[in-house]
Amino acid sequence: MAALPSLTAHLADLQIRLSQIRNGRAFGFQPDDAARAQMAKTLGIVALPAFAAAIQIEPWLDGAELSASWSGQVVQTCGLSLEDFETPLKGAFMVRILPPGSPNAPQIDSEVDVEPDADDPPDVLDDDSLDIGGYVIEHLGLELDPFPRKPGAVFEPPQSPGIISPFAALRDLKP
Repeated sequence: MAALPSLTAHLADLQIRLSQIRNGRAFGFQPDDAARAQMAKTLGIVALPAFAAAIQIEPWLDGAELSASWSGQVVQTCGLSLEDFETPLKGAFMVRILPPGSPNAPQIDSEVDVEPDADDPPDVLDDDSLDIGGYVIEHLGLELDPFPRKPGAVFEPPQSPGIISPFAALRDLKP
């Protein structure tokens, strides 16, 4: 596989117009420190010390098909010990995107058919601008553990105070 041209940039640089996607386009994305800090803040995590993605955009109908594979290191706070810890994550996704007013856009019915094995319907944009960074952050966020636990952290329930009754305070007053 040929090396992809690499972008070391801010997330704002990951904007492209659907009209600019005539031929396929592939590139690597390695955000700089400021962009990773922005991504961490958006996701509500402590830090994102490393992140890299390989992104491919291809024409699809009158829109585009965006596919990416990514890997990174996230720092989260343990829900038990409240200590920060680092976790490696990786993932891949594919999204189909259509421009506003596309005749290929899914029709909204009053009844919703849910087929778990079916492909997701295409996203319909509000304008001609495709926010690739938004899709990358969204899919990174989907891989985060909502209840992070540091390896080796064990929940220890508090000691039971014994018998609790409304007369416990009175018993202490008795000589």
